[in-house]
Amino acid sequence: MATALEKPTATVERTTAAGPRTGFRKYWHLYAAISPFYLLFLCFGLIPVGFSLYVSLHRWDGLGSMEWAGLSQYQYLLSDTDFWTAVGNTIVIWALATFPMIFLAMVTAVMLNSAVRFKNVYRFAYFLPNVTSVVAIAIIFGSVFSTNFGLVNAFLQAVGLDQVAWLNTPWGIKVAIATLMTWQWTGYNAIIFLAGLQTVPGELYEAARMDGAGPMQTFFRITLPMMRPVLLFVLVVSTVTGLQSFSEPQVLLQTTSNDSTFAGGPGHAGQTMVLYFFQQTFDNNDFGYGAAVAWGIFLVVIIFSIINWRLVQRRGED
Repeated sequence: MATALEKPTATVERTTAAGPRTGFRKYWHLYAAISPFYLLFLCFGLIPVGFSLYVSLHRWDGLGSMEWAGLSQYQYLLSDTDFWTAVGNTIVIWALATFPMIFLAMVTAVMLNSAVRFKNVYRFAYFLPNVTSVVAIAIIFGSVFSTNFGLVNAFLQAVGLDQVAWLNTPWGIKVAIATLMTWQWTGYNAIIFLAGLQTVPGELYEAARMDGAGPMQTFFRITLPMMRPVLLFVLVVSTVTGLQSFSEPQVLLQTTSNDSTFAGGPGHAGQTMVLYFFQQTFDNNDFGYGAAVAWGIFLVVIIFSIINWRLVQRRGED
């Protein structure tokens, strides 16, 4: 009997001496399961970002040896008028595209939320532009805004107005690019707004109707305040994507300038910050200055995202 009781005691002592498995040794299989993401992020995300910062401190043509430049690339960036012209173009195009897009997306979401039949068909139809190839969209819009055979100028002539050289004038170029981006992203953001609208309690609308509130009062007093987090998300995401626009102006304007495919059309009127980055890096083979431009773009995007976030938050507090 004594011998039978001694065996468990010995087992407990051995377990205590070895100590419980904690930390990495206990959950190593879980870390191994999620490690591919972090390995890919390290190889294709973190290391390239760190290398771009290192390159921005050197003069390099992409093939030869690097020459230390320090902060001179950034000093030149601050006084580079071409870069600031690209920044101005990007901000104007972003403003012309984002604010109409958010308004149209909200109106579309409200209409979809009140629809009774064929809801899924409408959602698919509005979301379709976002999954369509940007190159295909740009080619179509290039035809729509063509000076001689475009649908827009055909409509203007039909109502007795003169033709507009949309892809050859500064403001025409910006309006064409902004219209393309608005058409592309309205449906995507409408689906996001629709998801937010479906989380608003129906009791609030019933109480507002019982108090005699009309549709406009209900929208501005209930819908918008309840949708503020979703609106903030859409605004920040639209800012990040809009300020990094590349494919839209590059494909739309690639045949309108003999200078470069990254020139942004006549007078560089459609040259965004990312197009300017590609021009400096691949046309001029100046990888060091191109990396500095990339970090400049990053700072501009961060600043505008913080400004938009603060504006929406301040209105929410008021």
